Amino acid sequence: MCGLTGAVWTREGSPVSLRELQQMTQSLRHRGPDAGGLLYTILQASGDWSHQQFDSDSEALPAITPSTPGCALGHRRLSIIDLSESGTQPLSNEDGTIWTVFNGEIYNYRDLTESLKSKGHRFRTETDTEVIVHLYEEYGDNFVEHLSGMFALAVWDQRAERLILARDRMGQKPLFYREERGRVSFASELKSLLQIDEAPRHLRRDAVDDYLTYQYVPDPKCILDGYHKLPPAHLAIYEQGRLTTKPYWSAPYELSSQSLAPYRSANDWRQELKRRMRQAVELRLRSDVPLGAFLSGGIDSTIIVGLMQELSSNQTNTFSIGFSVKEFDETSFAREAAEHLGTQHHEQIVHPDAISILPKLIWHYDEPFSDSSAIPTMLLSEMTRQHVTVALSGDGGDELFCGYPRYRAVELAEKTDRLPAIFKRILGHPLWQKIPGPTHQRSIIRRGKRFLSAISKSREERYLNWISIFNDEARRTMYTHEFRESLGTYHPKELILDAYRKTDSRDFITQTTCVDVQTYLPFDILKKVDIASMSYGLECRSPFLDHDVVELAAQMPIELKMDKRQQKKILIETFEQYLPPRLQTRPKMGFGVPINVWFRNELKPLLFEILLSQRALDRGIFNQEELEGLIGEHLSEKWDHSYRLWNLLCLELWQRAYLDTPSAPNSYSDSL
Repeated sequence: MCGLTGAVWTREGSPVSLRELQQMTQSLRHRGPDAGGLLYTILQASGDWSHQQFDSDSEALPAITPSTPGCALGHRRLSIIDLSESGTQPLSNEDGTIWTVFNGEIYNYRDLTESLKSKGHRFRTETDTEVIVHLYEEYGDNFVEHLSGMFALAVWDQRAERLILARDRMGQKPLFYREERGRVSFASELKSLLQIDEAPRHLRRDAVDDYLTYQYVPDPKCILDGYHKLPPAHLAIYEQGRLTTKPYWSAPYELSSQSLAPYRSANDWRQELKRRMRQAVELRLRSDVPLGAFLSGGIDSTIIVGLMQELSSNQTNTFSIGFSVKEFDETSFAREAAEHLGTQHHEQIVHPDAISILPKLIWHYDEPFSDSSAIPTMLLSEMTRQHVTVALSGDGGDELFCGYPRYRAVELAEKTDRLPAIFKRILGHPLWQKIPGPTHQRSIIRRGKRFLSAISKSREERYLNWISIFNDEARRTMYTHEFRESLGTYHPKELILDAYRKTDSRDFITQTTCVDVQTYLPFDILKKVDIASMSYGLECRSPFLDHDVVELAAQMPIELKMDKRQQKKILIETFEQYLPPRLQTRPKMGFGVPINVWFRNELKPLLFEILLSQRALDRGIFNQEELEGLIGEHLSEKWDHSYRLWNLLCLELWQRAYLDTPSAPNSYSDSL
C-alpha cells in the first residue's frame, strides 16, 4: 500500500524537473511512510535512454530539467509484503526497459510468480510488484486482466516509449491524471499533481453541481478543470503524445439472471458464495506485518471476522469505536460479535473535535467530499494503526447483497407505480411536506416525506431524488443567477441514468444495486476508506470486493438477496454460524456522527464566519438570502439541514485550502 506519482513528456511537452518530482512524491509521504524512491530517465542525443535513481528523502538532489523526452516516476512505500529494501520502487524488469510504480496489493501474486517463472521470467524480489513488469512483458496491455487485487499502477515501456496507467476493477485505489500538450502527469492524489510549477487550479462548475447532488465528484471528473480521475476497471495508454482510455472489465449485471445462473438451487448459490468468500478472505490474510479487522457489529464485518477466525491459527484482533451519543454508538453490537467469535477486541469511545479535525479532513480528501462518516472512519483508522498495519473490512456487502434500507423504498415505490395516476398525484402533493413532526434526518416522518416528495417522478429520477443532498429544486434555488446560467443545460442525473441503462434487463431493485456498485461504492465509500486509512498509513482490504465474489453477486436473482422479511438474506443464511441472533435482525445503523447537534453548538460560529463570509459570497456561487434561510431553519430546529450545511462547509473550506493559496498546501496544518 503506497503512493505513486510521475509524468511522461515528448519533445513538444514541458519536462517535469527532478525537484518537482521530489515534491510530488513527498506530498504522498503519509501513504507510504517507510521508504521513497525516484526514477528519472531521459532520451539522450545518441538515442539511448539514461536512468538515474534517487532516494526521495534526499536533501541534496542534482538540478535536472532536461530538454528531451523523458519519464519521471516517484513512489512512497508502506511495507506489507517483502519488507526488505529489494521491494523499493520504482522497480524494473531484468534489463531495465520496463518500469513500474504501484499502489495496492496483488493477492494472487504467488501463483502469478510461479506461472511467469515457468515461462522463463527471472525474479529478484519476493514482492507482488515485480509480477506487474513481467506480466506486461508476457501479455502486453492484457496483463491487467490477470491481476486479482486492489491497485493503481503505472508501467513505463521505454522501448515503445509508452505509458500505461491502470486501476483495479472496483476502484479501491485512486489515480488522478492531467493531460496537456506533449505531457501527461499522474498521481495517487490530486495534491501531488499540484506540486508541478504553475499547475493550473480552476474550479470546474459542472463538478460543483455534481458535488452538491451526490456529496462527491464522480469519476472521471475532477473538481479542477483539466484534471481527471481514471475510472475503475480502466486502462489509460499514452503514446506518441496522445492519451486514450478504455475499460477492461465490468460486473455481469447486464445479463439476465435466468440465462446466466449456473446454480440450480438456493443451496448451490450458498455453497458457491461460501467458497468464494472463504477464498477471498484467505488471500487477504497474506501479510508480513500485523493484521486485524474492523468490527462494527454489523452483518458484513462480522462475517469477515468469522472467516478470519476460522482460517487463521491466531486470534484475530478486532477494532471498533463508539460515541457518547447513543443513536450513533454500535459498540455493544461489536462487543457481542467479538465475544461470539472469540476475537481479541479493542474498543474506544471517542469524542471528536469537529473544528480541529476539519483541516485534516479537507487536506487529505483533495476534492470537496462531504460524507461525514469520513470522520469516524479516520478515527477508527488512527486507533487501529496503533496495533496493526493491515485491516480487513466489510465494505461492499450492502451494495452487493441489498443491505441499504432504501432498497425497501424502491420496492415499495414500485408498488405505488401500479396505482391510478390520481392516487399518485395525491401521494405526491406538496401538502404532505407540511405535516408537523420530528425533523431529524432519521425520523420516520422525515423519511416518509422524502419518500412521497418524489413519488410522481420516473423510478430512476425518484431514486436520484432520494439520494441527493440537494435535489434539483434546492440546487437551483441556492445558486446565484450567474452561476446557474453558467451551467447551461447540464444535469447531474446523467450519471445515474447512464448506470441504469447498462442493466435494463434486470429487475429494478437489482438495477439499483448495480447503480450503487458503479457510483456510490467507488466514488464515495471506497474513496472515504482509502483516504481515511492511508492518512494513517493503514492498509484496508475488503474481501467482498474480490472480483470473483462481485461477479457471483451480480448474477444472483434478487429473491436470494431480499424477501418480504429480510435483506442480505443469502449472507445471513450462508454465514449464520458467525452471527449472534440479535445481529441477524438488528436494523442497519450508518457509521455517522451527530453533525446536526454540532451545527447548533461548536460548529455554529463557522456557519456565519465561513458560509456567510464576504469571501465565500464573492465567489458568486450561492445566493446569500438562501444561505441565511437554510442556516436559520436549522438553528431554529424547523428542519434538519445538517447534511446540506456540512456539504456547503466542506466546499468552502476546500476552496480556501486549494484555490485561495498561492500553492497547494503541503500538509493539513497549513491548508486552512
